[in-house]
Amino acid sequence: MRLEQVVPWGRSCLEYCQMFDLTETDLQSKILDCGGGPASFNAEMTQQGNSVISCDPLYQFSVNEISQRIDQTYPIVIKTTEVNRDNFVWTTIQSPEKLGQIRMAAMQQFLADFPLGLQQRRYQQESLPDLPFDSQQFDLALCSHFLFLYSDQLSFEFHLASIIEMCRVATIVKIFPLLVNMTGELSPFLEPIMQELTTQGYSIHTKQVPYEFQKGGNQILQVSAKQ
Repeated sequence: MRLEQVVPWGRSCLEYCQMFDLTETDLQSKILDCGGGPASFNAEMTQQGNSVISCDPLYQFSVNEISQRIDQTYPIVIKTTEVNRDNFVWTTIQSPEKLGQIRMAAMQQFLADFPLGLQQRRYQQESLPDLPFDSQQFDLALCSHFLFLYSDQLSFEFHLASIIEMCRVATIVKIFPLLVNMTGELSPFLEPIMQELTTQGYSIHTKQVPYEFQKGGNQILQVSAKQ
């Protein structure tokens, strides 16, 4: 990974809870956040006494490098959102400016926590589809705004291998959203992935969640590991 290829964009613990429809029991379980990026989920959960490990190749870079990259890409993301504003639901978040404030607050919280979290191994520079964790080490694996969202850049084989690997290390896997970035259309990989996972014996279903920012982006794919 080269830092100039990365567009850091972090979400809050509240958004994670809504995106993945997390219960209090979920929050108290052992969680792996795959592709966590500069989200404040780990920082906030740690403050609450909960257990999260976040993995992302972004974590190979220093806090200063990540901060500089956020500053470089932030206005570009806001401008792109403004241009594509008809693709979003502006209810909870009322405007691109408000979106920027919410995202920047989450990313600043991540940056403040990152050095200590790195020392504590809460942030690890690992990436799908190969994870260094033990089988069934986690109760829950989450993947936000990575799989399916970048179906035009990541292959079907990458998606399938990544989901199977998450199922190896966690009892339950949740992926959000199921749309291709900025299109509002379901990923073309979703149905064949579901069919292949079913054939291999996984328990799968889609579920509506109490979160929708990208229009139509209000579903997760939930996969249970083979027993």
